[in-house]
Amino acid sequence: MDQFSLYFLIGKDHILDLSQGLDHILYVVALTVSARPTDWKKILVLVTAFTIGHSVTLALSTLNIISVPSGPVEFLITVTIFLTAALNIFTPERSAGSMKSALFYVITIFFGLIHGLGFSNMLKALLSGSESITMPLFAFNVGLEFGQIIVVVIFTALAFITIEKAGVNRRDWRIVLSSMIAGMALLLLQERIDLILN
Repeated sequence: MDQFSLYFLIGKDHILDLSQGLDHILYVVALTVSARPTDWKKILVLVTAFTIGHSVTLALSTLNIISVPSGPVEFLITVTIFLTAALNIFTPERSAGSMKSALFYVITIFFGLIHGLGFSNMLKALLSGSESITMPLFAFNVGLEFGQIIVVVIFTALAFITIEKAGVNRRDWRIVLSSMIAGMALLLLQERIDLILN
């Protein structure tokens, strides 16, 4: 297997592995839960904005230009999940209209910067001793983006079936799913508070 394929698969599998990528899956679902399937272009742009954010800090951290302890990073990642889910719950109908908001894209990119620091810990361990990291870094990012798109497609299809076919109210779907994500984020926050206290 060539180097690109190897790191592409590592990136994809990192996102889709519930033991490693649960927090990132929760964030991506919270990020897109308010969107309609017909908003797929906006969803793609939103997820790509997130990818741009985490690509920047992933590269900077992997190149040892910046260094942040993993404990606070893992805690902050969970904070981004909770805040995004809470925004879904307390903002009336945050759908296609507000997804166009420049501020929302800026927040998404900023949260992506935090998630990128989390991704970098694993990638740095894999690349230790490597002569060149440019291709692995690029392939890993492409794999992450592909994995995120898979998550979005699955949950968008689930939303379509639940709302359009089963007749569940769109607002109820958004609030219930976002509340579940916020609850899971609170549990993760309780676990991770020790990471910044110790």
